[in-house]
Amino acid sequence: MHKATKEVIEFASLIGRTPSSVALKLGNFASFDPILKERGIKGASNASKLDKQIWDEFYNNWDIALFESEQLLAKKENTSIEKLNNITINELPKGESKERLVKTRINQNIFRTIVLATYNNKCCITGIDNSELLIASHIVPWSMDEKNRMNPMNGLCLNALHDKAFDAHLITISAEDYSVKVSSKLKKDSSSDIIKESFLKIEGMSICLPDKFLPSKELLNKHNNLFKA
Repeated sequence: MHKATKEVIEFASLIGRTPSSVALKLGNFASFDPILKERGIKGASNASKLDKQIWDEFYNNWDIALFESEQLLAKKENTSIEKLNNITINELPKGESKERLVKTRINQNIFRTIVLATYNNKCCITGIDNSELLIASHIVPWSMDEKNRMNPMNGLCLNALHDKAFDAHLITISAEDYSVKVSSKLKKDSSSDIIKESFLKIEGMSICLPDKFLPSKELLNKHNNLFKA
């Protein structure tokens, strides 16, 4: 959020403000972040009622607010929201409208971008940093929780193998201490070197946590309850 950050400078230029003013506004928003408060980070002390209103609009409605923000950004950059997010639609699936498909793909793209950036583009279990092998995993699936589809606190950055295991509830992340739990179904295959290296060795490990948007303990609890212990 520093005034010298590349993205802050670019955004300031786009909206006709100084990098310092943008960084200050980000500090105002940070003062409302409950995760930062838990970590003793207060943010700026001069936030306004309007700052709080805007924070609440995003924090309580990620799905709509993030898409609208991309529409505004595209307008500022004199481009389309599809081009801004590198979305190309050559053929519509049967029964699907273009508008709905575009929104779904853009939201998926935004969610991936935010989650991977939050985890510094590294798998939170293994540290793998090859973006082609990384997945922005939903803790509670897209189809099961509409409210938290775009919530970055409903996301984990996992490599493709552990994403698949997480999705199948063969591993989970403890809501109590963010440690990895491995299903007994995998432990039965302890004679397999791949299972040993990929799963048994990670049991009890603490995942690498991001500086912001910590995984929601409420959502992790839901995943824990489905874990195939």
